[in-house]
Amino acid sequence: MCKDTMNKWLGLFAGLILLVVTIYLAVMNIWGLIYAEITVFKGMLIWIVFFIGLLLIILGISDLKD
Repeated sequence: MCKDTMNKWLGLFAGLILLVVTIYLAVMNIWGLIYAEITVFKGMLIWIVFFIGLLLIILGISDLKD
């Protein structure tokens, strides 16, 4: 039982470390990643809007059937 608890804490700390390292690299602009980050963010926004529209269409078709 104690082993499960330690694994949860280890996962939490590993995630926290990865998050802090990612934010640090983004803020310090090491390797000139700002352009790549902006490009990925723009692409992500397009896909989010696309899937929200698709979800609304599917929900609308589902409501029409009822």
